[in-house]
This record gives sequence, structure tokens and C-alpha cells, in this order.
Amino acid sequence: MAQKRRSGDKRGLVLVNTGDGKGKTTAALGVVLRAWGRGMRVCVVQFLKHETGRWGEVQAAQKLGIDWVKTGDGFTWTSKDMDETIAKALHGWSIAQQKIASGAYDLVLLDEFTYLLDYGWLDTATAVDWLRANKPPSLHLLITGRGAPPELVAYADTVTEMTKIKHAYDSGIQAVAGIEF
Repeated sequence: MAQKRRSGDKRGLVLVNTGDGKGKTTAALGVVLRAWGRGMRVCVVQFLKHETGRWGEVQAAQKLGIDWVKTGDGFTWTSKDMDETIAKALHGWSIAQQKIASGAYDLVLLDEFTYLLDYGWLDTATAVDWLRANKPPSLHLLITGRGAPPELVAYADTVTEMTKIKHAYDSGIQAVAGIEF
């Protein structure tokens, strides 16, 4: 049963944005911006996007002074070495664990983290047990990605599923700078 939030309660929420629709990371970045605007200490860890990527949100975060870590080597379907892709993603989990447990942040975003769980690179029960034991009580944790496993959904306070109705890419329109990256 969900805990009722009392006025003044500082319990950190666990939020998950999942589903096949566009907008999981975009919605999460809205929360990141809102938290930053409220003076919260924010960290973003991206698990699959290439560590050298300079997407618009990365450039904006750098200008704002938001701690942003990219640990991937690109999307899994373009990987030339899946062992390296998996190793980078698991290294990202190690970094995320340090960031989460540090007490240095009010909000941590784990972008595309569900893929590690969904693909079996990281055991879901192990990850959720670690979060239960190590996430500071006041830390807000936001997780994105398709295929959020049931154990993660059960652990979360808020879960939003993005449903694809139509996407420009399906009509042959390539991703647009400033809109999708």
C-alpha cells in the first residue's frame, strides 16, 4: 500500500518513465530542469548514449552546471562489440551507485537504465535491493527506458507509460536536431 505523503515529508520519490512512445527522456529532463530551478542538486547518468555525444540537452546542462555523465557507446542495435557495450553500461551502474549513495544530490536521473534490466545485463532484483538499501531517503530517483520490469514498477512511487500512437521516424523522417536530440 502506498504511503500517504504528509505536509513537510521529505521522502524522496522513485519515478519511472517507460513504454514504447517518444518522450521518456524529454519528460525526465523537464523534471531535471524544474528541480534545478528550485535549487536542487541534480545529476544525470545516461547509460546507452555515446559518451562523446554533444546533444542539445547535454550542452544546456553543461551551461547550467548540472552534473551529467554519459557511459555508453551508442545504441545497442548499432553496437560493433556487445561485450564492450554491456561493460560500459555496467560501468555506468557503478557510477550511478556512487552518485546515488553519495548524498550529494537531491535528484538523480538514470536515463535508459531499464535497458540494463530488460536485456538481463543487470539482475533487476539485485538492482532494486541495492536501491532499497542505499538510496538516501530524501533522494528523488528518476528512471527512464522501455520495458521497465515488474519489480522496478512495484518499487516505484510513480510510473508513467509513454504510448506510441504515431512517430515521424516511421514515415521516413529522420530525427530533428533541437527536437529529438
